[in-house]
Amino acid sequence: MSQDKDYNQAILEAPEDLFYRFPLSLVHGVPLMKPIANNWEKIENFLARPDDLLIATYPKAGTTWMQEIVDFIIHDGDLDQANCAPTYVRSPFLEISSPPPIPSGVDVLETTPSPRMIKTHLQYKLVPKSFWEKNCKVIYVARNPKDIAVSYYFFDLMKQTQPDPGTWEEMWTILGWGSWFDHVINWWEAKDKHQILYMFYEDMKEDPKREIYKVMKYLGKKLPGEVVEKICQHTTFKAMKENPMTNYSSMPSAVMDHSISPFIRKGEVADWKNHFTEKQSKRFDAEYEKRMEGTDLKFRCTI
Repeated sequence: MSQDKDYNQAILEAPEDLFYRFPLSLVHGVPLMKPIANNWEKIENFLARPDDLLIATYPKAGTTWMQEIVDFIIHDGDLDQANCAPTYVRSPFLEISSPPPIPSGVDVLETTPSPRMIKTHLQYKLVPKSFWEKNCKVIYVARNPKDIAVSYYFFDLMKQTQPDPGTWEEMWTILGWGSWFDHVINWWEAKDKHQILYMFYEDMKEDPKREIYKVMKYLGKKLPGEVVEKICQHTTFKAMKENPMTNYSSMPSAVMDHSISPFIRKGEVADWKNHFTEKQSKRFDAEYEKRMEGTDLKFRCTI
């Protein structure tokens, strides 16, 4: 546990000017933050272990939610275990590469005991090949692009040191379409090649207990009904929003400014209706239909 505390302490004690908006660099045609690109050789050569569990998502697709559900399942609903450290400590972020003195995700994972629960936002083609060579289990969570666009926008505002750069639509047009589409499609096409459980955010919101049972079955766990109910209660958005171990409130304001927008904001399906005009919605739908033509992958923007 000392390593976990050291990592968390390094973040808390880092000077504020260490954190700023990093420029992007291409890695195999995919734009990544420059520190990640600079550390790419180490990330690409990361050595997975057979009992590693990888939780993969496009940003703002329910990553923390799934991390908490899995952590509870693995530890049989033990609340003390789930609250022993912040989510980002219990489930290290594989590719994150902050400037020194903060250790990279790879550095942290190399000293993390097995079994490891690992978070990534990498596209399928960028995931270190050792995960497939070791036949690791992966849980992938996908979310509809309309809610992703809005959630990503508010998350981006948390990290601003400059005034609002524009609307969510402008940000999504620049960063979202190609990145989101490649992400969800490539993971969808890979799901039958490896041990990948492909899940949908909207299904999790519609019936959390049903989806928790799905994850349990995939992980080979059998838990009593009362434990499953406990997991449901402690992984609601209300519970996670109030829990300092999940809401990222321990992060310095230089990293995430919760006075602008909380990390766990709403978690609703169809919140996009509060932000899209009718014209924007139609334009978005047309682009979605064009990009998704020919695939059997389908998303629900309402439930």
